[in-house]
This record gives sequence, C-alpha cells and structure tokens, in this order.
Amino acid sequence: MKKPFLYILIPFLLLANVGFSQTEDNAAILKVLLSKYYANEKVIKPGRLQLLSFYCNQSPNNEEVYEVINSSETLQKHAAEIKKQIKPSLQRDWSGEFNLLFSTENQYLKSKVNDCLSLEAFQEYSKRLNLNNQRLMIVGIPMFFGKNQSLVKVTFYRNIEHNSGSYFLLQKENGKWIIKETLNAWST
Repeated sequence: MKKPFLYILIPFLLLANVGFSQTEDNAAILKVLLSKYYANEKVIKPGRLQLLSFYCNQSPNNEEVYEVINSSETLQKHAAEIKKQIKPSLQRDWSGEFNLLFSTENQYLKSKVNDCLSLEAFQEYSKRLNLNNQRLMIVGIPMFFGKNQSLVKVTFYRNIEHNSGSYFLLQKENGKWIIKETLNAWST
C-alpha cells in the first residue's frame, strides 16, 4: 500500500521543486531588469514624482518572438524549444517573484520600485498629474531554453505615443543571471 503513495508523492515533489526553482530564476531575472532600468530613478518619498512604474502582470509571449529568433544565431539553435513557450493566452503576474525578491533583500531597489500597478491605476496616476513623462515598465514571461539561457521582452508604455521595448537574451553564469544581448529594440 505504501508504493502507490510513493508513485504519487515523488512526481509531486519533483514538480514542486521545478516550480520553486523557476520562481527563483524569474525573481533573479526580474532583479537584473529592475536594477538596469531603475538605476537612475530616485528613491520614493511622499510628494516626489515617480517617472517609472512597474506593471503587475507578465505580458504573454506571442508570434513576435519568431522575428527575434530569426535575428539571432543563438536563438535559431533553440527555436523549437522557444516556440513551445509561445502562449498568447497565458496569464501570470509578478506577485510571487516580487515578494521573493523584496521580502528580505534588495531593499534599496525596493525603495525605488515601490509597488506594481495595474494599467488602470497607471493611467489614473498619469491623468491626475497631467504630465506625459511617466512610463510603465512591462516585463514579459521569461522563456527558458538551452543551458541556463532565457529570453525576456521588456516594453515601456506611455499614455502618449512614445512607447519602446526590446528583448533581452540572458544567461546564468556562476549562479547569477546576466544580460548577454539586447535584441529587436524598437520605439515609436
């Protein structure tokens, strides 16, 4: 009677470990991206204007990734693996990674990022200030492939027509994620 229980328990433990590992990797990737873009932002203080906000949801990966794959030899080698992760209807948010990242460490970065916002909250904030210099940073769902590599889309939305974005090819080296290459940068 103990064997059927083990057949259920072992796969469950393996999946739970993979899920937590992915959350840790997502949090580490998020830290790299937030550190890059919030480096020049000021610490949040009451009454101080914040120019950069963070969007709570992860943007899903779509067919736009095909163009990025075609522009990179590294990605072409892993095209099939990356394409399997294109799921436009997938809905996720950054709350687990956000809490993991800021629960005990990275307090200086947290003092610049504040909390994440919904699109509606960002638009209300921008409308209330009546200024066009606020940006909303939208980070996509990381796509993992090969040995310790990831592809992530980062987009900046403004309620005026000056939006921008790019894809980042990241690699995990010595336990740390680093940006190896910026791909398909665009702006309007």
